[in-house]
Amino acid sequence: MPNLLLELRSEEIPARMQRKAAGDLKKLLTDALVEAGLTYEGAREYWTPRRLALDIHGLTARSADIREERKGPRTDANEKAIEGFLRGAGLSSIAEAQVVSDPKKGDFYVAVISKPGRGAEEIIAEVMPGIIRDFPWPKSMRWGKASSQPGSLRWVRPLQSIVCTFGSEHEETVVIPFEIDGIVASNVTYGHRFHAPDAITVKRFDDYVSSLEKAKVILDAERRKDIILHDARDIAFASGLELVEDEGLLEEVSGLVEWPQVLMGSFEEDYLSIPSEIIRLTIKTNQKCFVTRKQGEETLSNKFILVSNIQATDGGKEIIHGNGKVVRARLSDALHFWKRDQGSLPDLETLEASAKKFSLDLAKPLDQRMAKLDALHVTFHAKLGTQGDRVERIRAMATKIAMPVGADYKVVDRAAVLCKADLRTEAVGEFPELQGVMGRKYAALQGEDVSVSTAIEDHYKPQGPSDRVPDDKVAITVALADKLDTLIGFWAIDEKPTGSKDPFALRRAALGIIRILLEKRARVTLLPRIVSHMQRIDMDIGANVDTDDLTRQLDLLSFFHDRLKVYLREQGARYDLIDAVLTPESDDLLMVARRVEALTAFITSEDGINLLAGTKRATQLLAAEEKKGTVVADGVSEALLKLDTEKELFAAITKASSEAAGAVAHEDFRSAMEALSKLRAPVDRFFTDVLVNDEDAAIRANRLALLRMIRAATGTVADFSKIAG
Repeated sequence: MPNLLLELRSEEIPARMQRKAAGDLKKLLTDALVEAGLTYEGAREYWTPRRLALDIHGLTARSADIREERKGPRTDANEKAIEGFLRGAGLSSIAEAQVVSDPKKGDFYVAVISKPGRGAEEIIAEVMPGIIRDFPWPKSMRWGKASSQPGSLRWVRPLQSIVCTFGSEHEETVVIPFEIDGIVASNVTYGHRFHAPDAITVKRFDDYVSSLEKAKVILDAERRKDIILHDARDIAFASGLELVEDEGLLEEVSGLVEWPQVLMGSFEEDYLSIPSEIIRLTIKTNQKCFVTRKQGEETLSNKFILVSNIQATDGGKEIIHGNGKVVRARLSDALHFWKRDQGSLPDLETLEASAKKFSLDLAKPLDQRMAKLDALHVTFHAKLGTQGDRVERIRAMATKIAMPVGADYKVVDRAAVLCKADLRTEAVGEFPELQGVMGRKYAALQGEDVSVSTAIEDHYKPQGPSDRVPDDKVAITVALADKLDTLIGFWAIDEKPTGSKDPFALRRAALGIIRILLEKRARVTLLPRIVSHMQRIDMDIGANVDTDDLTRQLDLLSFFHDRLKVYLREQGARYDLIDAVLTPESDDLLMVARRVEALTAFITSEDGINLLAGTKRATQLLAAEEKKGTVVADGVSEALLKLDTEKELFAAITKASSEAAGAVAHEDFRSAMEALSKLRAPVDRFFTDVLVNDEDAAIRANRLALLRMIRAATGTVADFSKIAG
């Protein structure tokens, strides 16, 4: 079967866009081919800085003939219905339709539509211009003289040539010569911009790859990454060092070169006095280089790894020299930031009011930065006030969380006051990614408690599903306070996530709170804190709201429930068991998780399975009678229990309810389940021996009350009616 080779060659594509663009190209083209009636065995996308390529193999040479029968209206239908049928079927007159008789429905029209198959070349030539013209680049541009014309081609960078060949492995390939804005597809491409600028004629994918490699272009991005990684490791090892690996940087650098050449540069050891995080970010951000360290140590060395796209005749000396000059200049700036942040600000007299507000010591550099952050009235959000306002709220929330978490109140207060101070440091101003990290370092330099320093860095965590949660109790407290303030604040001003849009990362904040509470076994009830904190925010921003209306607060709690469901399901919990445990007022998320865990273990046991069946039967029968308005007694009267079986069930429920309630009070959910499991046999016998809907209304009402006792007893642990099975 024939294969298709496609290449779109342009000027340099930004590295961050390449992988997705290649995937988009594959999906757009394969979807279009399948929709046109073609099939294929496999497809793989490739990319370099200057090209997107696609290899589709086992493509059918022609789409199948189609014969379709389209049913129309009855023959005695009105004229408009018949006209609509003709338009839809593409018929010029009703004489072209067939008449089919149905014994029940009468005679009706049927259009027989035949579409002959088309060659793959024709289909590809038809769909490709549209795919290129409407390609979903995040950003695109026009160029050249045609750019002034309406509707001219837009591409991420100027598109220079297109390769499109089609044919089987054992036959001569053909070029599918579609055209877009004067660029005609051909079988000619070009290799490395500097090492092999001459034209290359290709036939099919295999010789395309080999020809490019001879022309100093490695097409496979994963192979380029592998070359860079292993060469970098080897060069570092040869110098007695080890590479500090960085997957994100490796991905980016592989998108900057077509012929990777790995080299080692160096800078003066004096710069190693700068924190490693700053050195690494400076070299990574500005020069896309890797750092190294001594083998088995955390301390960085003064050697860095760079990746060139040119195989230099001097062995890379000039390239190393040029990169070294830039790295030294950047590190010089970083050293300046680092030293300045440890000094005093020039306008301390203007910071006294802020210092008093936050109990700050203006003899300490980080305290000065916090006072400056407040004094400058740096906006956090237009509707939620300044960063200073926010720190005050975080401080207040932290005091409400410290005790249940078990953290020292005074240490928590100090950590909350300083947690955002490094936002006014020059290091964080240059590298926002270092917020928290630099705060920890500056806090340690001025002699803060270790828990304070740790909390300043860790209160941002976790920043994603793979990030760790804080370990220190002070850090846990400030992290929860920070995230709760964010969520409650945005709920107060009705800036909630909608659909896929979440500009303030509120879903991530909620998931972070859930992970901290569950992974660190922290007992913090959310609703009282949400209510009181939202009241504070409403007062701060002057919102005119009904303080008795808890709609927003319960909606935020529901948002937590939705995130908790996602988290627990990812951990393997069944959705129905989560729903059985979760109520609209559940605000102790750790207890919810523990209940789900206990219910999961119980419901998969034999006793659990059988009790579930009996309990569901009881609750369904009770619900049906309640819906009909059948009288249910307020309580069970022992005098009306006529049969031994119902007396036995009453005694069993009374005992199990007491034991389960006691176990739940001690948060021993497994014991509560075990107590309820004793109901299995008496419930089974009850439904075997007893007719609930007795003719005597009083007995019927009493037996229904007995069923209500079953529902209430099991309800202490979960709503069994929501459990599947």
